[in-house]
Amino acid sequence: MPETLKETPAGTSAEVTAPAPAAKVGKPRSLWSDAWHDLRRSPLFVVSAVLIFFLLVMAIAPGLFTGADPRYADLANHYLQKPKWGNFFQEDWFGYDIQGRSIYARVVYGARASIMVAVIVTALVTILGTVVGMLAGYFGGWIDTILSRVTDIFFGVPFILGAMVVLTSFEERKIWVVILALAFLGWTQIARVARGSVLTIKQADYVMAAKALGASTTRILLRHILPNAIAPVIVVATIALGGYISAEATLSFLGIGLAEPTVSWGVDISSGQEQLRNAAFVLIIPSVMVSITVLAFIMLGDAVRNALDPKLR
Repeated sequence: MPETLKETPAGTSAEVTAPAPAAKVGKPRSLWSDAWHDLRRSPLFVVSAVLIFFLLVMAIAPGLFTGADPRYADLANHYLQKPKWGNFFQEDWFGYDIQGRSIYARVVYGARASIMVAVIVTALVTILGTVVGMLAGYFGGWIDTILSRVTDIFFGVPFILGAMVVLTSFEERKIWVVILALAFLGWTQIARVARGSVLTIKQADYVMAAKALGASTTRILLRHILPNAIAPVIVVATIALGGYISAEATLSFLGIGLAEPTVSWGVDISSGQEQLRNAAFVLIIPSVMVSITVLAFIMLGDAVRNALDPKLR
């Protein structure tokens, strides 16, 4: 605002009015910055993020938590030895299993296989499901019809039962076999979510403007549709990650998933079921770890959903 001068008698100075300070206009925040702003203030997100961070560190660097060998067995001295709850982070903290192996060491090292399976499967199903859903939702017509019917066929197969059928066809069920079996059947939900999101977004004005300006289909999908359709996919994938940890443990418990000498929570649950009456801690401790991990990822998914969905704010 320009300065103003008032008329005064001769020989006196003019009175100057200082300009009023302009109101500062804050920079508009995007959906992701708004979501991060809400997440930092969400107790649900903070608790789940701390748990997941702890579990990831344990999976990446188990040597930071224990120096014991998870495969070392001492039947003579440690056969089903009970936990010593006062010996925090020691080899005998959670006791020993039927082969005299440290349960604490196996819990720490078992996080790697269980979490690795879940993370890789989630990445694969997210990529595959997003691609299928985007193509079906954007192009429509016969492409949508074919991809939707294929998705319905896979969706109709019971997840655990289908994984059992796939895994029984392999003689050796290593980690990559379990990963492929779970990813082969687990992409349908994300494909449906991505398709529904793309169907809504492709009618937006900015997509129509990009088409009118002659933008290529690849550019429209990657620059305009994918960034705006990915939010519900991330929510579903985060919650599903915990489900894949549970699925791996279930398959290993049934003797169809991972097997010895692989160290995983599911393998320990399977071997501990025989000692449920005599030494229940052999079964309960790895089961609790699976439950905590699944709960952490479900809590994280709920927090992300609450932050990304404007209707829940």
